[in-house]
Amino acid sequence: MSDIVVGLDLGTGGVRVIAVDLQGKIIAQETRSYPLLTPQPGWTEQNSEDWVEASLQALFDVTQQLDKHRAIALGLSGQMHGMVPLDAEGKAIRAAILWNDQRTGKAVAEIEATIPRQELIQRTGNPAITGFQLPKLLWLRTEEPQAYARLWQILLPKDYLGYVLTGESVTEPSDASGVGCLNLALQQWDTEILHDLNINPALFPPLIKSTAIAGRLKSEIAARVGLPVGLPVVAGGGDNAAAAIALGISSTNLNQGSLSIGTSGVIFVPCDRPIPDPEGRVHLFCHVDGGYHLLGVTLAAGGSLRWYRDTFAPQTSYTDLIDMAERSQPGARGVLFLPHLSGERSPYLDPDTRGALVNLSLAHTSADITRAILEGVAFSLRETLEVIGAIAPVHQLLATGGGARSHIWLQILANVLQTELIAPNAEEGAAYGAAILAMVGVGAYPNLEAALKIFSPDGNVVQPQANAVYETGFKRYKLLYDTLKAVR
Repeated sequence: MSDIVVGLDLGTGGVRVIAVDLQGKIIAQETRSYPLLTPQPGWTEQNSEDWVEASLQALFDVTQQLDKHRAIALGLSGQMHGMVPLDAEGKAIRAAILWNDQRTGKAVAEIEATIPRQELIQRTGNPAITGFQLPKLLWLRTEEPQAYARLWQILLPKDYLGYVLTGESVTEPSDASGVGCLNLALQQWDTEILHDLNINPALFPPLIKSTAIAGRLKSEIAARVGLPVGLPVVAGGGDNAAAAIALGISSTNLNQGSLSIGTSGVIFVPCDRPIPDPEGRVHLFCHVDGGYHLLGVTLAAGGSLRWYRDTFAPQTSYTDLIDMAERSQPGARGVLFLPHLSGERSPYLDPDTRGALVNLSLAHTSADITRAILEGVAFSLRETLEVIGAIAPVHQLLATGGGARSHIWLQILANVLQTELIAPNAEEGAAYGAAILAMVGVGAYPNLEAALKIFSPDGNVVQPQANAVYETGFKRYKLLYDTLKAVR
């Protein structure tokens, strides 16, 4: 029997479970989906029971493929910022409120009226943000007081699943730093903030290290999924931090970060000290290795290309659309695109800003417009990288996500960001990172640094090329946000 570990990532669209041997080879994997609930405009919820059922089924399906393999640990990862409110019996009081829920505007204002914005950023690394968990708790207190009166504890999504699996209620710093009340320097709940907001700190679970054992698999769960009774369940990490570990990105190598081009665009850069952007334009969170990381988000990256295709070229494949962009030229012959189709996170934190295509003329073609969209996303990410780079300079980004499969988009991104990009040959994601954390948690590797030496991925290197057209285009692009405010 050879040893394996199991990694589980509880995403927004579904759960992914993988079994990985101690050399990093994936032995088995399964995914299961669950519905997204939108009971009102701007609200996003999921039933935590759906998470549990899908996770147990996926775990069972994976264990059925583990002939001649023995599981020695289970590591967890998941969507950040969500809130699962539990009563004294450990039962969910209501549906979980998710990271992209926007109902908490008044709660954010209440937090900022109580705690000066600059103080909150200095202590927690971030301003009050609608998607974070803390404003959700204040919303519950105001809007559903009967539910709030029953409250015993609130848990983040992956930590709730860990509670179901083990009966132990804990969290770890990478996910907890997205709640909104974690003192980053101390990596403990900020009791002064909670006192000022009249919130009992006991509502939040104890903190342990990301590689610590959160608990052991309960017998009834083990019997259902086919894993050993008492299997160590390792705390793991929030999805962005776990995905970074899967790429080998840690705060022991401060020159390398990651760039994800999925529906959103995410820049992840590790740092060794909790130094936030003074204006809170990018997030500062704890990393799973005991360090920290800066995170900047463009909400509509691949989402901008999808919108353009679905709206104007529904019969065109993404491959053909990208090829079409090559028929234009750097600078898209003057067309500029502002990718604020879903509002914008970094560096504006403005849910009301909107996208735009400008400088259009009769001479422009669909190739110019398509290229402008690719370049507009790159310009947006450069705005974010400039904020991050002033705190933690980075010289290399590992590029992942669907957009990273396009050579032309990668080259545009490298040229605009003036940063070397590496497209990994294999992209395993947060479940893989959770598995690596589990290996360290049970001593298969002495520490995370030793494990990352084994699992460092190879990839295709894209070198930046200097282009004055992009420098000029970026200066023009930066004028758009303020200029277009008047026409919202």
